[in-house]
Amino acid sequence: MNIHERKIKILQAIIDYYIDTAEPIGSRTIAKKYNLGISSATIRNEMADLEDMGYLEQPHSSSGRKPSNKGYRLYVDKLMQVSGLTQKEKLLIRNKILSITLQEIDTILKQVTAILSDLTKLTCVAKSPSVKKSSIKYVQLVSIDINSILLVIITNNGIIKNNVIRIRKDVSQDVLAKLSNILNARLKNLNCDQINLEVINNLKNDLKGYDDIFNAIIPVLYDSLNSTDKSEIYMEGTTNIFSYPEYNDIERAREFLSLLDNKEKVSSLLNSGAGISVKIGTENYIEGAQDCSVVSTIYSINGRPLGEIGVIGPTRMHYSKIISLMANVVKELNSMLDSMYPEDG
Repeated sequence: MNIHERKIKILQAIIDYYIDTAEPIGSRTIAKKYNLGISSATIRNEMADLEDMGYLEQPHSSSGRKPSNKGYRLYVDKLMQVSGLTQKEKLLIRNKILSITLQEIDTILKQVTAILSDLTKLTCVAKSPSVKKSSIKYVQLVSIDINSILLVIITNNGIIKNNVIRIRKDVSQDVLAKLSNILNARLKNLNCDQINLEVINNLKNDLKGYDDIFNAIIPVLYDSLNSTDKSEIYMEGTTNIFSYPEYNDIERAREFLSLLDNKEKVSSLLNSGAGISVKIGTENYIEGAQDCSVVSTIYSINGRPLGEIGVIGPTRMHYSKIISLMANVVKELNSMLDSMYPEDG
């Protein structure tokens, strides 16, 4: 074993031990527990080198060492092996996702957030799709009573908007079906910015004789698609952090809860890049998040990114297991969304 290999094995042992126990470890314990074939004196010297290199830290109250953010980064990038889930765990996740009632995407997202939080024992955060970036997939008019019609707008992102519009005279469901077909022919696949004056004039001509319906639909349509460009943030497991000894410190716990209370900060922690992102400690530039790690990824419909989902916890987290759980949950979520909103639907 050369010097480089020796340092790596010692670093990996320290990180594995600290993730499991939250306790710094000394050279004698490493020598006894990990059977590296080297003396505790040699381990002690290597630990001192690793500390000088920035991979380890020594808490003031302990003779042992614990990983630094730089140590965790090396561990995640080079040393860690992502642990595959058992068939039982995969089946459990699939059954949990399949048990979700098929509703609009925001409701599904809330439930998936709760599932991931329960599986990881961390705080789980999800960002919903932006309405403004959606295009119309389907429009339907449904009679409620003599003077009221329900306008249902479904977007390609799975967002559903329901609005009641008032009319002056009763319109039969057959006529509403015909008008729904006209709306779909003119509006399908358009986003808010594409519903221009030409589209509106064409609709007005198509809906001649139903001016009250046309006059009610246009502002509601704009309002539904242009209501906000901000995504909703859903969060579960905010108190899970208290099961980690790092957060026995009241000030640190208060700082974490304050972070979660600021949805803009939380939103900016989630990464929108491809694959699974792991940001450790000070890599999170947001105030209040620099003692945390954030593991996040995107979820999608038919390969089209919709939003992000992630977990927030201490830097001492079981990265391998968390990454596996997240990858599997998002795979099942994407599969569900694909089946609900097929491309040709």
